Amino acid sequence: MTKNGEKMNGWLALSPLLVFLAVYLLASLIAGDFYAVPVSSAFVVASCYALIITRGSMDEKIRIFSKGAANENILLMIWIFVLAGAFASSAEAIGCIDATVNLCLKLLPGRFILAGMFLAACLISLAVGTSVGTIVALAPIAAGIAEQSGSSPALIAAVIVGGAFFGDNLSFISDTTIAATRTQGCSMSDKFKVNVRITLPATLIVLAIYLFMGRDMDVTPIEGKVEMVKILPYLAIIVLAVSGVNVLLSLALGIGICFVLAPFSGIGIIAMLGHVGSGIAGMGDLIIVTLLAGGMLRVISHNGGMEFITRGLTKNIKGKRGAEFSISALVGISDLCTANNTIAILTTAEIARNIGKQYGLDPRKVSSLLDTFSCIVQGAIPYGAQLLMASGLIGISSVEIIRYLYYPLVLFVVCCLCIVFRLPRKYS
Repeated sequence: MTKNGEKMNGWLALSPLLVFLAVYLLASLIAGDFYAVPVSSAFVVASCYALIITRGSMDEKIRIFSKGAANENILLMIWIFVLAGAFASSAEAIGCIDATVNLCLKLLPGRFILAGMFLAACLISLAVGTSVGTIVALAPIAAGIAEQSGSSPALIAAVIVGGAFFGDNLSFISDTTIAATRTQGCSMSDKFKVNVRITLPATLIVLAIYLFMGRDMDVTPIEGKVEMVKILPYLAIIVLAVSGVNVLLSLALGIGICFVLAPFSGIGIIAMLGHVGSGIAGMGDLIIVTLLAGGMLRVISHNGGMEFITRGLTKNIKGKRGAEFSISALVGISDLCTANNTIAILTTAEIARNIGKQYGLDPRKVSSLLDTFSCIVQGAIPYGAQLLMASGLIGISSVEIIRYLYYPLVLFVVCCLCIVFRLPRKYS
């Protein structure tokens, strides 16, 4: 709704998102390189356009945009980016990355590197319950493995991101699991039983893909003894995360351990502070993109974009399959417009519950669809926190990772087949 009570045309309300995609693609085609145009540039153009089409005074428009950029979830992501950049740079300075990568290469034969990293990300994210925390812990290691093995950094990043969303979707302590189950009135264990029947086939397919892709990989570890003490910062991050310690506190403690180990690597405190500063500065583009995305998506919501999507997807539902597809599309598009899978679930949960009651859907299946499709979309958008985090820590474009994201794609296909063939039977 606008200030004077008139509704903006739905497609016009959504058009900033379309402008972002069009500008990015057009500029990339003109440049002849899809990685030459920063995502932040496309967001600046789309954000300006969003403000232009919004009714009201400029002060009011800026206030709406700023409210989105200053959302507590956006700011939390920024604090994670800041500490993650500082930790990654500090750990690299003392040789932590090299030591951890060499240990991984000694433990895993080259042909099992991709599958091994995917499984590690799956297990850690299942224990941690957060995809961002998993990516923070594993992305620097993945970058080192890519360098040592000669593999594409984007491929290794995609392996980590895919595994991270496995746990984000299934973990009992994941915020998406909590949101999906509480809003649909079912237990976490029941939702897990449905979810695992859908997710496990996709996971096994992707694991087979990585085993096949890695069959010819031959990686030789660095000669010499692995300095186990230098692995402590990463080990601490993983242990703290699995123990349920807040990701910000885990990163801060990890940085502290790096400073304690710095003298043993011949690095002074002043030099370490310099590395911390350069790590934070390296996250600058990620922070700008996050702020611009948060503001622009808030303007879209203010102009009625989400209401338009909801009306369009729910007005012509026919049968149980149509109802399940509508719920899945609704939460997926909501995530596309919010870049936050938990917010997407909370935004669409009441509508999903009403659709479920009207068409006799099992709440456990509805909960599973909400969680799974929100994670599928979140794991494939270049302006989502997970891809931004992985790209920032590895030093590549977030768009570059998308073409290697096999897990979200396979999971999407499996989920659609489950809806069409009414699987799992017990919950359909």
